[in-house]
Amino acid sequence: MAGLIAFNSAIWADWVLYVVLGTGILFTVWSGFGQYYALTHGTKVVLGHYDNSSDPGAISHFQALSAALSATVGLGNIGGVAVAISLGGPGAVFWMWIIGVLGMALKTGEVTLTMLYRNTDDPLNPHGGPMYVADRGGAEMGYPRLGKAIACVFCLTLLVSTITGGNMFQAWNVAAVTELYFGVPRLMTGLVLGLIVAAVILGGIQRIGQVTSTLVPFMCGVYMLAAIYVLLVNISAVPDSLRLIVVSAFAPAEAQGAFIGGTALYAFSWGLKRALYSSEAGQGSSPMAHAAARTQEPVREAVVAGLEPFIDTLVVCTLTALVILTTGIWSRPVDIMFPTTPQVVQEADGGWTLHSRPVTPSEGQVWRDNDLIYTVLGGFEVPHTVGRTRLGGVLRSSGGNTFMIEWETAYGSLALNKNKPELMEQGAFVAYPGSTLTARAFDLAADGLGKWLITFAAWLFAISTIISWNYYGEQGIVYLLGERWVVSYRILYCTLVVVACAPWLIRTNEELDAFTNLGTGLMLWANIPIMLVFSSQMMRAYHSYIGNLRDGKFI
Repeated sequence: MAGLIAFNSAIWADWVLYVVLGTGILFTVWSGFGQYYALTHGTKVVLGHYDNSSDPGAISHFQALSAALSATVGLGNIGGVAVAISLGGPGAVFWMWIIGVLGMALKTGEVTLTMLYRNTDDPLNPHGGPMYVADRGGAEMGYPRLGKAIACVFCLTLLVSTITGGNMFQAWNVAAVTELYFGVPRLMTGLVLGLIVAAVILGGIQRIGQVTSTLVPFMCGVYMLAAIYVLLVNISAVPDSLRLIVVSAFAPAEAQGAFIGGTALYAFSWGLKRALYSSEAGQGSSPMAHAAARTQEPVREAVVAGLEPFIDTLVVCTLTALVILTTGIWSRPVDIMFPTTPQVVQEADGGWTLHSRPVTPSEGQVWRDNDLIYTVLGGFEVPHTVGRTRLGGVLRSSGGNTFMIEWETAYGSLALNKNKPELMEQGAFVAYPGSTLTARAFDLAADGLGKWLITFAAWLFAISTIISWNYYGEQGIVYLLGERWVVSYRILYCTLVVVACAPWLIRTNEELDAFTNLGTGLMLWANIPIMLVFSSQMMRAYHSYIGNLRDGKFI
């Protein structure tokens, strides 16, 4: 896992974020702030004003949007936002908003290209995506072999993202929250989830469109109503939380405590990465769902796609963030008080750890053997974290009501006196990775709300996301190997749902983030260059359609 985290650091270098941000700004300006047409014209298209059953395609505009949203509105909104705040502080949410707005332009652009180059040889089973853009577009430019090679590279990055963020991240979160509240073994959750997914994906895109067009509006509605209830309960904290989001984006010192949030760059990095994972803007994934839409006008479906980041990031992610911030779970006091300040010890390999001390839970607290915890140490030279690092540990029962802490090892240069570490808090926090933190936030607002709502939402969100990402992966398999390999792929995909729920696979927010960021980062590396190379074709088609719309040529 350490190697995976290191590889992620390389593909998510700061300059990569600047390129993605710059591409979003470029398309926003070039399209004449096309976000406006996504919110206005796109809404009319989704409501069926331009549906024509004779157009090529398998599903309606609404079903295409639902299928794409089922992949984006999911546990990235519940668990991903929690990871962003946990590792980047409240300021990360501000940068999620920025990428949400710019992502509307990115999504419109990449879907425009997909619709221009999609394969409609079988009108009821069209295929599309960046691989077809690179393949067909490369041939048009006189570089067929190069275009095909780039298409194959994209498909490989797509399959990595399908397995990690689209499948295993989702299944792990469901298993974690179900075990937390109901004690169900994780592998049992994975088995049930895998069987449900298998039953849906056997029906192909038409069944996926039917399921998601019902499931997505329902699950979004339930989750948003519950979040709004929590915000009404904590209405007095909403203005301060909004202020903290903006201020912490540029001065993260206000966000110290249980979470790192060390510098503005750290908040920027985590906000952008989480928003890009959640909205999939620039990845090239959701264009494959939109390619199945019934339409003769490529840009019409692209304008619909521009609604995705608005719904996913600016609405659902913001509600989740405000629930976490207004309930105070993000800045809660320590769960485990240290009787005395632990002594930092240097190991033989140069790492640092803490002496273990016996600890006991306070009245009303319930600890379990093997519960994960962490403390925040100061004095380390850690990039972007202003000398702070999180040191993890595990509670080991030593009989009765007493526990010992088995600390992990931290690596870095300890600037302070090793016998007198600067502890940000004189104690440790129980670790709530991913969606479990959001669940705890809902529980603080109403006892049991997180238990039932997040467990229910996690199952629905995960099912819808996993089945949609299975379809994306199938498109990559069809391009690389042909239709005959689809069944084998589906069997492997459903098996990985079960494997992801193994309790030893993912343990911390850092490891959870590594799984999601791997596929997202690789797809951005493959898809952003494709978008930039073919940007002139994209914008010509876009401005031609918008010009016809303004002239009243579409009834």
